[in-house]
Order: sequence, then structure tokens, then C-alpha cells
Amino acid sequence: MSLQKEIKDKLMAEYSRHQKDTGSPEVQIALLTSRISQLTDHLRTHKHDESSRRGLLRLVGRRRRLLAYVRRNDFPRYLALTERLSIRRK
Repeated sequence: MSLQKEIKDKLMAEYSRHQKDTGSPEVQIALLTSRISQLTDHLRTHKHDESSRRGLLRLVGRRRRLLAYVRRNDFPRYLALTERLSIRRK
């Protein structure tokens, strides 16, 4: 199940750098975080859903790589983003 359009649009508006920004790392990380929390709730109910668990692990890995990219290139932006999204830092 993917994110609803209203939720996706709200996240894009909140984390975008400019009006038509849909692909910046901040937007991608925000969308992935929302999807990860949705899948985590699903897996709490359906403990044996292994295909969703694998998808969740892929999303977490993708978000981790994007966070590493932001951290490498702009550390203050990384700190602000992890604070806003309540993501643990290494």
C-alpha cells in the first residue's frame, strides 16, 4: 500500500526547498520515513508478512544512504532534518 496523495503532497510542501521541489534528498527522506512508519505499524499486526518485512528493510537502507549523502554534503542540514523527522543519528 502506497502513501495517499494528500499525505504525500503535504510532506512535499513541508520539506521542499522551493515551489516545484519533489526530488531533493529532504523530500525523499521525509516520504521514506512516512512509508517506513506505515509499514512498521502493518508489521506489528501481521508478524509473519515476510515480503513486507523485506520491503521495509529496503526502504530503511535507501533512507540510510540518503541520510549519509546529506550528512557528507551539508552537516547542519542533516542535523536539522533528523531533528524534524525524529530519526536517530549515529
